[in-house]
Amino acid sequence: MTDAIKHVELSATELSKQFNRRKIFRDLTFTVENGEVFGITGKNGSGKSTLLRILAGVLTPNSGSVAFHVDGAVIDHEKIIDIMGYAAPYLMLYEEFTALENIRFFSEVRGLPFDADKARGLLERVGLSPERRDVVHNYSSGMKQRLKLIFAILHHPPFLFLDEPTTNLDKDGIEVVYSLIEEQRKHGCVLVATNDASDIARCDRLLDVTTGAVSEGGR
Repeated sequence: MTDAIKHVELSATELSKQFNRRKIFRDLTFTVENGEVFGITGKNGSGKSTLLRILAGVLTPNSGSVAFHVDGAVIDHEKIIDIMGYAAPYLMLYEEFTALENIRFFSEVRGLPFDADKARGLLERVGLSPERRDVVHNYSSGMKQRLKLIFAILHHPPFLFLDEPTTNLDKDGIEVVYSLIEEQRKHGCVLVATNDASDIARCDRLLDVTTGAVSEGGR
């Protein structure tokens, strides 16, 4: 995506989800706009990650709808992947590859040309050594989490979805996440699924998945 985008908006209308007979959440309605950091909170098991996956198009709700708008135009469902970046601790890496090889692979998956210098710059941006040559299997959980952040921002998406983004990270890694979030404000919006008080403090508004209530955040 390019920086020519002026305004983005995500709207969710009466979203409900259940697995078998277990209701996860029901009738969630909210809108997230350009420049906003929107927090998704709720007790454990309330469906924070499930909601984020529905918004990303990975899961289908039992009822309700999600719409993405870029500069007033509705984005077709099959094109959502082009405007959305997603990072979560549970996403898989190719652990037999090096970090650069992982970035090359995910660039190809997205149809992006691989630029080794850009890839090294991204590694530096998230606090990983661009000169490290060993495979990702040898990385700590925090290092893997930093690498996953690169895949989310690789194509400069206007919508950035972060699920428990500071999990497994040390103080420096957490600051990397918060810096990326503030950068994202300049050309899109961020949705963060979290119960971490420091994460919540950086959100403009909060959705409690348990109650469906939207409130002002800690920012």
